[in-house]
Amino acid sequence: MPHEYLSQDQIARYSRFPDELSVTDLEQCFCLTPNALALATSKRTPATQLGWAVQWGTVRMLGIFQADHPTRVPERAVAFAADQLDVDPGILPDCRTRAQTAYEHAWQIRDTFGYREFAAEEEDLRAYLAARVWASEEGPRALFDRAVLYLIEHQILLPSLSVLSRLVRQARRKENARLHTHLTRRIPTTVHADLLDLLRVHDDSRFSELERLHTEPDRLSSPGMVEALDRTSLIAGIGAGKVEVDDVPQAKLEALARYGLRAKAPSLADLTPDRQAATLLATVRHLETASVDDALDVLEVLITSKLLKRAEREGNEDKLRALPSLKSAAKKMAAAMDVLINTPQATTTRVVSLAEVWNAIEEVVPRETLMEAVKTVAEQVPEDADEAAEWRARLVKRFRTVQGFIELLVEVIDFDAVEAGQPVLEALRTAAVMARSRKHYKAADIAAHAELTAGSWKRPIFANPDLEPGRIDKAAFIMCVIEHLHRALKRRDVFARGADRWGDPRARLLSGVAWSATRERVLTALELEAEPAGHLAELASALEAGYTRVLDGLGSNTAIQFSDGRLRGQPLQAAADSPLMGEFRALVDAMMPRLDLPDLLMEVAARTGFTTAFTHYSGGQTRRACPDPGPPATGRPRLPPG
Repeated sequence: MPHEYLSQDQIARYSRFPDELSVTDLEQCFCLTPNALALATSKRTPATQLGWAVQWGTVRMLGIFQADHPTRVPERAVAFAADQLDVDPGILPDCRTRAQTAYEHAWQIRDTFGYREFAAEEEDLRAYLAARVWASEEGPRALFDRAVLYLIEHQILLPSLSVLSRLVRQARRKENARLHTHLTRRIPTTVHADLLDLLRVHDDSRFSELERLHTEPDRLSSPGMVEALDRTSLIAGIGAGKVEVDDVPQAKLEALARYGLRAKAPSLADLTPDRQAATLLATVRHLETASVDDALDVLEVLITSKLLKRAEREGNEDKLRALPSLKSAAKKMAAAMDVLINTPQATTTRVVSLAEVWNAIEEVVPRETLMEAVKTVAEQVPEDADEAAEWRARLVKRFRTVQGFIELLVEVIDFDAVEAGQPVLEALRTAAVMARSRKHYKAADIAAHAELTAGSWKRPIFANPDLEPGRIDKAAFIMCVIEHLHRALKRRDVFARGADRWGDPRARLLSGVAWSATRERVLTALELEAEPAGHLAELASALEAGYTRVLDGLGSNTAIQFSDGRLRGQPLQAAADSPLMGEFRALVDAMMPRLDLPDLLMEVAARTGFTTAFTHYSGGQTRRACPDPGPPATGRPRLPPG
C-alpha cells in the first residue's frame, strides 16, 4: 500500500477531526470572519446557514470539504458555529434535504476564499517536497506531515490519503536518487576504487577496512597520539575530503554517513551502485573530520593529564615531601626568634652583649642546628622564588612525550588561526622543525617568537645553567609552544581545517558560490522570501513585543530586582508537604509493580505506541516492539532458557 510507512495515528487523523476539539481549535477555524458571517446569513434557511458555516470551518481545519457527509462534524464545533448564527445546532441534519446544496456551498467557499484544487498545484508541492528532502533529513512520516501542513497553509484542497502518501514517497525516492547520482558523478575514478576497497574483508581479519578505520583511538600516550595521527593521515589519503560537495546540504551528508557507520560491509555492498558510492563518500568524509577531532581530543587530554597536571602534581608532591623538614626548621627558627624578641633591650645602666643573646638562644636551639634550619628554609623558599617557573621547569622534563609526535602533528593536521593565534601557529611550525633537529639553537633563532617566550618561560628557555652561554633550551621552547597551543586551541584562536569540534566555527556559514548554488532550494524548503527585510521586520516586531510584555510584568513582580545593573530573581521557596503526603507516597510505592526494565518498556510501548515516534537510521519503518499488542507485555511467560 502507498501509505504503509505512515503510522496508524497519521492515517486515522488524515482529513478527520480529532476526538476532542480545544478552544484554540474552535477559535482558529470556526470563528466566522465578517465576510464569512455575511455569506452564511445570506442563505435562505437556518439549516443551510449552519451547514455553510460548518463547511467553512471544516475546510479551514482539515484542508478538505466534507460535502458527502457535511454532518460529520464534532458537536462542539457545530454548537460553536450555531452560537454565532443564533440558531439551534440540532437543525444541522436538515441541510441535507437537498444533496446538491452541500456541494454548492463548497464551491462558493472555494471560489470566494481562494481555495485551489490539488491537481493544479501538484507541481508546486513536488518542488516544495524536493527542496525539503534536499535540505533536511526528515523521514517519510515527518515529510508527509509537512506536506499536509503546506497544503492547508496554502489553501490547497487535500487529495486522498493514497495520492498524497504516494506523492511523498515518490518525491523522497526521486530526490534521494538524484542526490546519490549527483555525489557519485563528483567522485574521481581512483577515489571510487579506494572507497570500494574499504568494504573488502581480508583473510586474516574479521572486519572490513571501513570498520577498522571507524575504531577511535583509546591510548592516552605519546604512541597513542602517533596512532591517532596515522589514522587521520590514512583516512585523508583516500581523498574523499577533496571531492567538491559544497552544494550538498550537510544534513544529507550526515544522514548518509550515519547509515554508513552503522551498517556492516555486506549491507553496504548490496546497495545500488550510486547509493553505495554516495554512502561511502559521505562516510569517509565524516571519518576524515572525526579523525581530526579524535586526534586533537587525544592531544588535549594528553597535554592536560600527562603534562600540565602531572607537572603540577609533581610540584605538590615535592612540597609535601619537603614539608616535614621545613616545618621542623621553621619551628627551630621560631624558638630562636622567640628568645631574641623576649631579650630585654639595653639601657643606660645595663648593656646586653651579642654573646649573651647567643648563649640564651643556644640554651633553646644549638647554633649548628639553627644554621641547618636557616639553610633548609633558604633552599625551600629562595628569595627569587617563582612557582610558575618551577612548574614550567618540571614541565620541560616531560619533553620526550611531545617530541615523539609534534612533527607529525604539524604534518598531518592542517592548522589555521585567527589573527590572535597567528604567533602561536608560527611558533608551532618552528618547534616542529626543532624537535627532530640536532642543531644547537641560539636566542636569535627564536627572536620572532619573543611574545610567547616572555614571563615565566624566559628563565627555562634562555638561562639554563647546564647549557653554554648564548644557547637556548630547545626542550623548554617546544614545551612553551605546546602550552600556548593548548590555550589557543581551547579558545579556537588556532583551529584545524576540516575538523568539527576543533574547527573554525565560522566555516559552517555558507557564502559565495556555495550559498548561490543552494540558496533557491534552501529558501524554498524554509518557505522564505529571497529578500529578508520582511522576515526580519516580523522577528523584530515579535522581539519588541516580548520585551514589552516582560517590562509590563516587572513592575508588579516583587520577586525580580535589579542590583548593580544585573537582574536577580528571588528563588522559589519549597512548599511544605501535606500531613497525608507520607502515607500517599507509601501507598503509591506499594502499588508499583516489581518488574524488569525491558518488561516495563514493552508495557509502555503497548499502551502508548511511543516506538512509532522513532525513525530507523535507514529511513525505513521501525519494527513493532510488541508483535501482539493485545495481551499485556508483562503478562506473557518468559522464553525458556536455551
